[in-house]
Amino acid sequence: MATTAIWDVKDNLKRVLDYCANPNKTTNIDFSEYAYQGLNNVLEYTAQDIKTEKQMYVSCLNCEPETASSEMISTKIRFQKEDGILAFHAYQSFAPNEVSAETAHQIGIEFAQAMWGNRFEVQISTHVDKEHFHNHFVINSVSFVDGKRYKDNKANYRLMRNLSDNLCRKYDLSVIKKPRGSSLHYAEWQANKKHKPTERSLICDDIDFAISQSMTYTQFLNKLKEMGYKVKTNVKYTAVCPPSKNNYFRLYKLKSDGSYDEEHIKARILENKTVRYESLQPTVSCKKFVLKGDLSKQHKLTGFRALYFKYMYMMGILPQNRASNKRVHFLLREDLRYMDQISKETTLLCKQKIDTIEQLDYKESITKYQLDSYIKERRCIYNKIRRCRNPETKKLLQKDVVSLSADIKRLRKEVVLYEGIRNRSGLMKDKLHKIYKQEHQQEQKKSFKKEEKMKGA
Repeated sequence: MATTAIWDVKDNLKRVLDYCANPNKTTNIDFSEYAYQGLNNVLEYTAQDIKTEKQMYVSCLNCEPETASSEMISTKIRFQKEDGILAFHAYQSFAPNEVSAETAHQIGIEFAQAMWGNRFEVQISTHVDKEHFHNHFVINSVSFVDGKRYKDNKANYRLMRNLSDNLCRKYDLSVIKKPRGSSLHYAEWQANKKHKPTERSLICDDIDFAISQSMTYTQFLNKLKEMGYKVKTNVKYTAVCPPSKNNYFRLYKLKSDGSYDEEHIKARILENKTVRYESLQPTVSCKKFVLKGDLSKQHKLTGFRALYFKYMYMMGILPQNRASNKRVHFLLREDLRYMDQISKETTLLCKQKIDTIEQLDYKESITKYQLDSYIKERRCIYNKIRRCRNPETKKLLQKDVVSLSADIKRLRKEVVLYEGIRNRSGLMKDKLHKIYKQEHQQEQKKSFKKEEKMKGA
């Protein structure tokens, strides 16, 4: 089994450059421009000594490994296309213990030859530093044949997937198969494999609950409407739209085996001899997080911390003082797939005592400053290692690099969390607003029906 991916390499994509850079080899004596340096960094990262077993598994197509960077840049200069995307960084990963390093590299070469070899300069590197061997490809964005740019579109990505799958079959490796009759997106298939909730699984969960509360098909449809669903019945196939969403899903397409079509739902309803008042808590598998300390003794939470705690309580992630018979809203249950990330962001907010956007910006700026200083310090140590001739001193310097690398990794994750908080908090507010608005409308409808009944009595 092999998975594939591809990214643009641009001079302003700092995160990509930081990820791909190998500080020991970043200096390009021939080209000092920042944009060209970025391309050089990508090439050097993918061919990093430690990861490729001293470059045993590094090959090139239409260029030489030692001069790949300058050759790619020369192609751009020759066709006067030095701006825009510098290169494309592609990835091919194999399942753990399924393929040897030699075979993985051979597959990578054949894959690159079939995909780009006729028109583009390509570097192929096989990384063996993890259980799953994986290939990195750096593809020049400009063709050395006609100067045309490579197009990273859906058609070419499908071609990548198909070529990779065909090579896996050739070498008797497993292939990710899409179930027949299934309309699942690849991302949704992956979520199902990892037992994470998807939009379709959440709809099925709500349908199961509505079935358990109904004695007739009409009651079933009305129950879905009470839960905030929009229902289309005056069409060939009954379709439902989740609360606060815009996309309709046909019932028979919710599962590839058709177990949620009208006939199966009606058969399940007939099996209900009596209405079963089951727990209204979500049936989706959900971790519980326990907070240390007594919150009652704390100052009243405000801002980000209050928002995150409220959200996690409503998601059912945090335990509540008393049991609630209120079903978790669809919009919140779909965020269960991001539960781990939300919990990490909550922990950071509590640890740093962040409640306002000003506090968030300040803490983030300090973290970024520390990160930049550690990166500069590590770069200096790398330069010392390169010039050092004493083995003992070199070992001590390498230990310093390991320590700094651990700190850099930690701070980078922290920066990602800060960015996540900034982006997610707005989405959280929007979702809570939609939920409160919908609940208010439902309460108004119930009050109106109650008044109408009283008038008719």
